[in-house]
Amino acid sequence: MEIVRCDWSEKDDLYRRYHDKEWGTPVYDDSILFEFLVLESFQAGLSWYTILKKRENFREAFEDFNYRKIANYSDKKIGELLNNAGIIRNRLKVLATINNAQKFLEVQKEFGSFSNYIWAFVDGKPIVNHPKTLSEVPATTEISDALSKDLKKRGFKFLGSTVMYAYMQATGMVDDHLVDCHCKK
Repeated sequence: MEIVRCDWSEKDDLYRRYHDKEWGTPVYDDSILFEFLVLESFQAGLSWYTILKKRENFREAFEDFNYRKIANYSDKKIGELLNNAGIIRNRLKVLATINNAQKFLEVQKEFGSFSNYIWAFVDGKPIVNHPKTLSEVPATTEISDALSKDLKKRGFKFLGSTVMYAYMQATGMVDDHLVDCHCKK
């Protein structure tokens, strides 16, 4: 019996595994939420596939996405990252990651956790959409607009509305699996 997935995920096994095990699954753990924040910000202007292929390199380069360590990165560490061919060597995105780690800690202090903050934008539960085709899935929504605007106000960088909608999908704040996908809840 053939498994039906969202069309975009049929590129290869890497995409299929990501689709089946992660995409659209609610995430409440701050460490994982930060990982996706980093990966989605690096994805801006690139394909998600490019980021997924380099994910383990990112994990190693950014010390398992340890936001406490990243918030204190030195110029030496920045230089190491910019010379690391295993990741996307974009100076602005590397600097944004450090900045975002610092802002992430501030949000944790204010809200008790980043999870509390981010999930409040969807009243604590996933938004379940019912798209029949990929063309019915939006690139942004009013919620991703509001989230992006609030993050920018708090000093976060590289987190526009399109990036934040992709983030919401990746972390399960939004379920955009197509209606005939085996992952549809």
